[in-house]
Amino acid sequence: MKHIPRKRFGQNFLTDDTVLFDIIRAIDPRPGDTMVEIGPGLAAMTALLLDQLDHLHVVELDRDLVERLKKRFDPQRLTIHAGDALKFDFASLAPEGGKLRVVGNLPYNISSPLLFHLADIAPRVRDQHFMLQKEVVERMVAEPGSKTYGRLSVMLQWRYHMELLFVVPPTAFDPPPQVDSAIVRMIPLAAPLHCDAGKLERVVQKAFSQRRKVIRNCLAGMFAEQDLVDAGIDPQARPEAVAVEAYVALANRLRD
Repeated sequence: MKHIPRKRFGQNFLTDDTVLFDIIRAIDPRPGDTMVEIGPGLAAMTALLLDQLDHLHVVELDRDLVERLKKRFDPQRLTIHAGDALKFDFASLAPEGGKLRVVGNLPYNISSPLLFHLADIAPRVRDQHFMLQKEVVERMVAEPGSKTYGRLSVMLQWRYHMELLFVVPPTAFDPPPQVDSAIVRMIPLAAPLHCDAGKLERVVQKAFSQRRKVIRNCLAGMFAEQDLVDAGIDPQARPEAVAVEAYVALANRLRD
């Protein structure tokens, strides 16, 4: 029986074989890898991953799709975690003495919250390969000075090296979304700059809440102008012109 994509789950199923094989080549799964796929859907990528892996974990919210997966795959090779990826403990899958690999075609409606959820376990992760809305990936990898550089850019670049690998057109999906998608590779930094994530989030959120203003005005009440100068920031700069390292330096000056 054909599965009807559900809008509330943000379901757009990848059906283009060429794109699927391109993604698998980018991921380069190997026997012995500990990997989890978020949102396997109709298992187009799942099946290709299992051609290369000994075992795969998947996290799926849709109960109908969970039942399809149970009927199709050997439970010795595919472990199905039925539930919400935003609440799932991904760190529990990381092997002792090893690291987890994470892949998935992420629902657009939860992509940013899910990226932040996974960022908390970055030290336990080897790499992440995701399909996301192209606009979101462009914001993730944007450099200072770009119009797309913002809160998402800073918070993720603090923890990861990221690369937009290639763009995927709407015609590769069923049903076709109204936007282009893109594949992003995320590799956790071996030694991210020391910083409290909560403090960095507070600084960055306040800075970009009024991005048309100069950063001195954006952060008025949180920092004195001399604090900005000491962190290597021009007080007259716009928030999008300030590098990740400078935001970290500011966050480390933030008093509790």
